[in-house]
Amino acid sequence: MYNIVDYGALKDSPVPATGAIAAAIEVAGNHGGGIVYVPAGTFITGAVRLGSNIELRLSPGAVLSFSTDPADYPAVEARWEGVKRQVHSPCIYAENAVNVSITGSGTLEGNGAPWWNKHRNHPEALEYPRPTLIGLNNCRRVTIKDVTLLNSPSWTVNPIQCSNVTIDNISILNPADSPNTDGINPESCSGVRISNCNIDVGDDCIAIKAGTEDTAERIPCENISIMNCTMIHGHGAVVLGSEMSGDIRNVTISNCVFKETDRGIRMKSRRGRGGIIEDIRVSNIVMDGVICPFTINLYYFCGPKGKEKYVWDKNPYPVTVETPAVRRIHFANITARNVHAAAGFLYGLAEQYVSEISFTSVDISMAQNAVPGHPDMMTGIDNMNNRGFFLGNVRDVQFHQVTVENHEGPAFYVENGENVQVISCVSRNTAKPEKLVEQVEVMPANT
Repeated sequence: MYNIVDYGALKDSPVPATGAIAAAIEVAGNHGGGIVYVPAGTFITGAVRLGSNIELRLSPGAVLSFSTDPADYPAVEARWEGVKRQVHSPCIYAENAVNVSITGSGTLEGNGAPWWNKHRNHPEALEYPRPTLIGLNNCRRVTIKDVTLLNSPSWTVNPIQCSNVTIDNISILNPADSPNTDGINPESCSGVRISNCNIDVGDDCIAIKAGTEDTAERIPCENISIMNCTMIHGHGAVVLGSEMSGDIRNVTISNCVFKETDRGIRMKSRRGRGGIIEDIRVSNIVMDGVICPFTINLYYFCGPKGKEKYVWDKNPYPVTVETPAVRRIHFANITARNVHAAAGFLYGLAEQYVSEISFTSVDISMAQNAVPGHPDMMTGIDNMNNRGFFLGNVRDVQFHQVTVENHEGPAFYVENGENVQVISCVSRNTAKPEKLVEQVEVMPANT
């Protein structure tokens, strides 16, 4: 065990401990690895770089408080919005390392407010994109356990091209209005287990990503399990995409609670991205106060090139490697209360329907005083409130034992759908009683 105080770190002092932490890590590495120990107290530091066989352990009461000076975060090569480029070093960083751990009941304080203010008001003042709080590139056997993570400058935990990653019993708290402060974003990773976490952030709580059309290497994000987590606020509880060009597959999400997240389970992409989201299982989820519990949207317009005609045009385009696909998505044993916009929103491309989707034992209750909003970011969709399931360009969709309560209009509205089955479903306390299912064929205008 290598105590950073023994290498010159001063607790509760304005003197940075960056050098002392680096010295302890170097000595541990020279001896084949070990525990770099942070005792109780507050230690100011710049970027910390870990290596193979190093465990950074924060004792109860320990705080690593990260500097707000950009000079303390030298540029490294990583991904930003799915594209490899120079970025400010993460607050805690490792690259090409094996057996890397960040553990203990202490706290990583990101002090993100100055970074957020620059991003909002003076983005030109930042030479590189903001640091993530924990950023790991191309590492194997990663463990992040028990720590509390506060006020990240941007994304909080971002493993990129990592394998065998365990994230357990961590707490993440970023203000609801803090920009791009996602909780946990595995990107082009394999074998990720996220469990027992509490996440309350200003953007997506968990976002699974696999690069964009501008990412040179198409590496999937696959074999992911998310369980026993509580997610509060945030734009989405668990989000897949929109960076999904390398494919996202084999994901299970179970035994979680979503409270006042904008969306619950959200899948998003657009033409040009390519890639496939497939084989996703979601079960035993309770949601409360979400705008829309389930969204699959292949006309998502946010981000670079998102306003181009080929993104929003509802006419069919040729299917190419740049055409994204979503298939084999299954939801079961889910309750959502106080839903505002719609019970669900599934919208595939005119040329590539989303397919093989099932909802089993799902109970949705719309809010009594629902606030109108967009179920997802797509051109041509108006604000909604108290709507049932809204489906467009879908194939092989089954609803079995699904209840929709306090909705307006049909419980299931299907626009351009093939083989949509509604079996043993119930419409309850309908605000404006209409037929259970409405199915229409809509031909896009030739524009």
